[in-house]
Amino acid sequence: MVTQNPNLISQKAMTAMNSTTGTGTVLMSEVLTKVNNAKDKPKKIAVLRDYDNSPLRMVLKGAFDPNIKWALPSGTPPYIANEAPKGTEHGLLRNEAKRLWHFVDGADAATTKTQKETMFIQMLEGLHQEEAELLLGMKNKTLNKMYKGLTSALVREAFNWDENFMQNENK
Repeated sequence: MVTQNPNLISQKAMTAMNSTTGTGTVLMSEVLTKVNNAKDKPKKIAVLRDYDNSPLRMVLKGAFDPNIKWALPSGTPPYIANEAPKGTEHGLLRNEAKRLWHFVDGADAATTKTQKETMFIQMLEGLHQEEAELLLGMKNKTLNKMYKGLTSALVREAFNWDENFMQNENK
């Protein structure tokens, strides 16, 4: 029988530690990947509800609400992707979401177009690559193409929103 040195970490504990990210925070891109991988509509809705928070709602509303127009050029701006591993040297979209209002058409008259574009590029460069791509998908209103089954109707049902993406008081 082989005995393990009591001063060493067990194989099981080492495996468990390797599967965690540095921040312990689930990235929004990971949440939407879980939606993508869920097998049916009720499971997709359950994932959105399990990870429901204000930043996620802001991003999904920005992606699917047709009344939100972005004061940014279409397409992908020239930015340098942040190649840092998950949980290390990058910001989180959940923390940056509070600044998204600057980029909504008509919401911030004090910031010039050039300043908005510069801020957006800085935001993209500060995020993990997957979250930067998610942010671009939101701006370009293409999240439904990036994540299978993520639709306007699914998001509205998950968060009890009406067709204007407002809280539905009837349910």
